[in-house]
Amino acid sequence: MPNITLEQLRKLIGAHLQHQGVDCSIIEVLEDGPTLVLQECSTHSVIQANQHGEGHRRVAPTFTLPVWDGLTGQMNSELAGLLGSN
Repeated sequence: MPNITLEQLRKLIGAHLQHQGVDCSIIEVLEDGPTLVLQECSTHSVIQANQHGEGHRRVAPTFTLPVWDGLTGQMNSELAGLLGSN
């Protein structure tokens, strides 16, 4: 695995990418993994549940994207272009 720091990943916050055919932006970096949190960039929204499972507000859908592929150990192909440009 190439050496990619959390600092480099945090610089990607706000960047846009395609995740499974959906336009998304990176909104957070989770140290565990590390993993990126993506938010869909469309006007589509879903009801977000609180800690008790009750829905109270509409938000854009979010996804998590591991930086490393757990099977191959390679960088997730969706991120390769973003990290190569920084």
